[in-house]
Amino acid sequence: MARPVAGPEGKDMGILPVSEWASWNASFGGRGAGSGPLSGPWYRTHQTQLLGVLLAAASNFLISVSLNIQKCAHLRLACQTEPKPYYTSKLWWCGITLLGLAEVGNFTAYGFAPIALVAPLGCVSVIGSAFISVLFLKKNMRAADILGGALTVTGTYLLVTFAPNVPQELTARGVQNYLVRWPFLLYSILEIILFCILLYFYKRKAAKHIVILLMMVALLASLTIIAVKAVASMITLSAKGMMQLTYPVFYIMIVLMATSCAFQVKFLTQAMHLYKTTAVVPINFVFFTTSAIISGIIFYQEFHSAALLSVFMFLFGCLLSFLGVFVIARNKKEEHLQIPFVDCGHIPGQKLTAKIQPDSHSSCYGTLNNEDNSMKSQR
Repeated sequence: MARPVAGPEGKDMGILPVSEWASWNASFGGRGAGSGPLSGPWYRTHQTQLLGVLLAAASNFLISVSLNIQKCAHLRLACQTEPKPYYTSKLWWCGITLLGLAEVGNFTAYGFAPIALVAPLGCVSVIGSAFISVLFLKKNMRAADILGGALTVTGTYLLVTFAPNVPQELTARGVQNYLVRWPFLLYSILEIILFCILLYFYKRKAAKHIVILLMMVALLASLTIIAVKAVASMITLSAKGMMQLTYPVFYIMIVLMATSCAFQVKFLTQAMHLYKTTAVVPINFVFFTTSAIISGIIFYQEFHSAALLSVFMFLFGCLLSFLGVFVIARNKKEEHLQIPFVDCGHIPGQKLTAKIQPDSHSSCYGTLNNEDNSMKSQR
């Protein structure tokens, strides 16, 4: 059954299924099951999805905390008279431990909530980094941070409110059926062709533009997300007593997840090396989120029975989140070490003006600039 939905002025806004009608009423505080979005019926219907949302938001916030702790550890080591490798710092290991816990939480969230909802919540880590850096790295709060944070929070609210409410308990047989459906097979073929074209320009033409690198990351991420959700869902069901780990598709998904993730990290690391973080972070967030949502729609059919209003408001929430991330990253200055150089005195074979320039990407925080061409020719 379905019901017509009337707008504020009595205009017909289309036909909604009964399930969507209850969700629409609850979202806008109208009459229906319960008295609002936190009512008993709404909570019973969405409690699994709400758990995934809270887990994903907390995990992404923890990621921002861990990254700022690691940056703080790097800066402290760089300011020492005798810098030590970063892996000797207890503070750095604390950040790495928090990062590992956060990633486990993010992984688990895919077992409780749709991909279209968990993936955009990565914006929480961007907001968290902007505000936590004020405490950890003593940065100044910018008006752009406040504006971007407001836009992102508004977008996140719309994402959570209008996200698709679909069953999240995916069995191994269900995943097998999704793998052989023609929409996914067609999507996989198109994705492989596009990735091969990008890889050709990357390898043969040495085209390392930021868009090419991050598009390859996004294409790999779509496979990673599909595999992560399948693995997380099968592990969750197995923990509830419905054993799914004996099916071969479980291990196929693990291999797919590990392989795609490894190559994804490779291209993302190169993008971070060649371009500024302020350029990589927002573009990667937009590409990754878009790719994840498309893969969730095609593989898991997450918007199969969604109303047009819900889809529109969800996409509008995504747009606000994207805009908020770009506002936060826009004109953001890159991190620099507090010591411009380390004077090491006279070194045999070097000029007296030679300096050791700090390099935050290495464990020793220093690279020797050899300006003596005669010495280069003798080697």
